Amino acid sequence: MELRSKILLTLYKVFPFSLKGTAEIDDINPSYDISCVINFYGRIHLLEGILYSLSEQNLPKEKFEVLLIEDKDGTKEGRDIADRFSNVLNIRYSSLSENFGIMGYSRNFGLSQAQGKYILFLDDDTVILQKNFLSTLAAEFQSTTSEALIPFGSASFCLLKEKYDFHDPFYPTNRCMAYTREVLRNLGGFVSEIVGQEDVELVIRFIASGRTFYKAKGLEYYHPPFIVSNTNKAAAVGMSFTRLRKRYPFLLWLMLLINGSRYLPLLLFPVKKKWKMQGLFSLGFFIGIFYALIGKKVHYC
Repeated sequence: MELRSKILLTLYKVFPFSLKGTAEIDDINPSYDISCVINFYGRIHLLEGILYSLSEQNLPKEKFEVLLIEDKDGTKEGRDIADRFSNVLNIRYSSLSENFGIMGYSRNFGLSQAQGKYILFLDDDTVILQKNFLSTLAAEFQSTTSEALIPFGSASFCLLKEKYDFHDPFYPTNRCMAYTREVLRNLGGFVSEIVGQEDVELVIRFIASGRTFYKAKGLEYYHPPFIVSNTNKAAAVGMSFTRLRKRYPFLLWLMLLINGSRYLPLLLFPVKKKWKMQGLFSLGFFIGIFYALIGKKVHYC
């Protein structure tokens, strides 16, 4: 077990806290093997790519569904692309009428609509090339009896010219991450108030509950590496994590804030694009902590 997981389990034993998120997930008999949940806003040229990949899967159409959850009341283009793919996918489109830009809420909304035994979270700019991705994913869940499965992630460069890879190809991130419906129901999904990095918070509760991730080396996906254009979104993320104080013991809460700010020193050595992006995010995250402490709001959406 990784050192961080051991530390987290030890902290949970000494300072127990609630493992429940804020999602209400119905206990139903699943209608599909897999629910593919994609949260997005605009960027239809990217969304079209992942939808095409899903339409090319060798898993029979009746065994999986695709849920499109669009932010900010949705767009005509978002509704149109759902209609366009409805002939080749079991696809459902929903738009959010509130809590714009808050990923914890958006992910939970998608969960509330999902009817699959396994839930696969995807981003609109995730790239899947394997036509047997979904069928292999379902088989891996069944053969390993795992509750969460992480595919191997590699960096794609459709959104930027500079090339740099992820720090961990098996990081449990919602850009491409699968859970059983049951474990998400038991853990209460995500915390709806978290603006971003909602997957990080879920991972904490998942590990603290004594569960482990399965690394599926035979499954691959591609996703653009960390891109930060300004500090606004990161500041909103930092602010939302600061407001988790009531959910966590002080020491663990403090570790969460330190974790989000850990790349600040890299701004002193911005010799690599990756370091600059990481440092810029931590700067925004730290600003969000400060704003939360003085009661100032962050407008980013």
